[in-house]
Amino acid sequence: MSEWWYDNIVEPAKLPLLLCLVAFVVTFLLTRVVTRMIRAGVGPFRNNVSASGVHIHHAVPGIILLILGALMALRLPESPWFEIAAVLVGVGTSLVLDEFALILHLDDVYWANEGRISVEMIGLVAACIGLALLGFSPLGVDDLTVGDLQIRITLLVGVLVHGGLLLICVLKGKYRSALIGCFVPLVAWFSAVRLARPGSWWARHRYRGRTLERCLQRETHFDEQWDPRWQWLSDVIAGAPTGRPALPGAADPRPGDPAPEPPAR
Repeated sequence: MSEWWYDNIVEPAKLPLLLCLVAFVVTFLLTRVVTRMIRAGVGPFRNNVSASGVHIHHAVPGIILLILGALMALRLPESPWFEIAAVLVGVGTSLVLDEFALILHLDDVYWANEGRISVEMIGLVAACIGLALLGFSPLGVDDLTVGDLQIRITLLVGVLVHGGLLLICVLKGKYRSALIGCFVPLVAWFSAVRLARPGSWWARHRYRGRTLERCLQRETHFDEQWDPRWQWLSDVIAGAPTGRPALPGAADPRPGDPAPEPPAR
């Protein structure tokens, strides 16, 4: 095990990338736990962090850590400073992307439906770092046997092909499938060969007539079947948006949130 660790992680200089990924994921999980405790008004984090009456979003310390880690990596590219810089970059990037929706909309939409894009960005970036880490590039490792080289090249080609399928999913407007496909390859492979969503780049440039009508029908059927399940999973991870009842397993609404409107009759 120690030999594998050295040959595949230490020697090809992938340890900083691994530390960055671990710091990124752990920070996101801890951040969501803390923010949901603040929202519920429980635990030691029931009060938001503020200075002189100004609310400080956690993207602010995230930007500071991200800059500090980047400067440290440029100025001190030797161990252990490079590894410390990787951890700072992972933590800072996670804090910033957790509030990506706020930066994008220039509004506090953390608990709104628009805020879901932050969770999707977190998942996408984590998947990209993971794919880079698991790419098993044949470069940077000395004294590879023929068998090791064949395995690495095969895995590298597989990662490139999988990345192409993920790109097709994005062009077809299947962003959720692309996100899930980063972790479950079969989802990306299946979605890449299916019809695109009608408003996607792929549909606008390749579909006409009956094919476009089939896209519209399939999108309606697919959303009716899978949207509630996706919302449930998203609520479990990020908490239910304000104004919509929490689904089973999701966080309770924040005290003081407006009650959801009754359904139209």
